[in-house]
Amino acid sequence: MKYVVTGSLGNISKPLAERLVAAGHEVTVVSSKAEKAAQIEALGAKAAIGSVEDVDFLTKTFTGADAVYIMVPPNFGSGNWKKFIAGIGENYAEAIHASGVNNVVNLSSMGAHMSEGCGPVSGLYFVEKALNALDKVNVRHLRPGFFYNNFLANVGMVKHMGIIGGNYGEAATLVLVHPADIAEVAAEELLSLSFRGKSIRYIASDEKTTNEVAAILGKAIGKPELPWLNFKDEDTIGGMLQAGLPEDVAKNYAEMGAAMRSGEMASDYLKKKPSEFGKTKLEAFAPVFAAVYGQS
Repeated sequence: MKYVVTGSLGNISKPLAERLVAAGHEVTVVSSKAEKAAQIEALGAKAAIGSVEDVDFLTKTFTGADAVYIMVPPNFGSGNWKKFIAGIGENYAEAIHASGVNNVVNLSSMGAHMSEGCGPVSGLYFVEKALNALDKVNVRHLRPGFFYNNFLANVGMVKHMGIIGGNYGEAATLVLVHPADIAEVAAEELLSLSFRGKSIRYIASDEKTTNEVAAILGKAIGKPELPWLNFKDEDTIGGMLQAGLPEDVAKNYAEMGAAMRSGEMASDYLKKKPSEFGKTKLEAFAPVFAAVYGQS
C-alpha cells in the first residue's frame, strides 16, 4: 500500500510513519522543511518537500496513494487563524479530488462540531465540512481531546508564579490525550482502511479534573500542593499577549477555553465517547513535564 503522511516529523506524524513503514508499506512524508528530508528518509520513508498551501504540490504528492493522513499545521502568524485553518482544509479537499485518493484519515479535534465559538477548533469544523463534500471518498475524522503537551506551555507559570491554571472553569474535567495514542489510532485506521463514507472517531487517553492535573504534575516536580487557578478570559488573553503570542492567537485560545468551560466543546464527545481509552495516562506524561520544568 502507498500512504502519504502530512505533518512532517511531528509528535503524531513521526510515530505514525514509523508504524506504516514497519508494516512494510510505501510511505511518503510531507514536510515544508528541506532539512527534514534526511531524517524522513532515515525512517525508511520518502520525503516530499513543499507547502500544504500549494494545491499543485499536494495533488502531485497525493496522486497514486491508497490513503492519506492529513493535518493542518500551526500558523500563529497568519493574522486570521481560523480562516487559515479552513483554507488549508479546502486545499486538501481540492488536492484529494484532483489526485483521485479514495481514503483519508483527517486529524480534527474534539469540539469540531462547533462552527463558531471554539477558537482554532472552529476552523477545523470547516476542514471537516470541505472533506465531507467530497464524493466517493471515505473520510475518517479523528477528534482527540486536549493534548498533554499543551501543559508544557504552563511550565513558566509554574516555575515563576507557583501556580498552574487556565480559563476552563472551576474544577473542570478535561478530556486528555497523548499524541502517541493518536498515532496508534491513526495507524490502525490506515492499516485496516475499514471505514466507509464520512465518519468520526473520538480519541482520549484520560479524563482528569483541573485539580487532579495540578496534583499529578505538581507531585512530579516536587510541589504536591501546586494549586490550579481558574482565570478570567481577559486575564488569559493578557497573559498570552505578555508571553508574546499574537492577539488573534491569544483570543482564539481563550475562546476555546471558554468552550471547554461551558461544556459545549465536549458535548458531542460525551454522546460518542470511545469505549476504550489510549494506554498513556497523565501520570505517564508527568515525568516529561518534570524534565522540561527542570531544564527551564
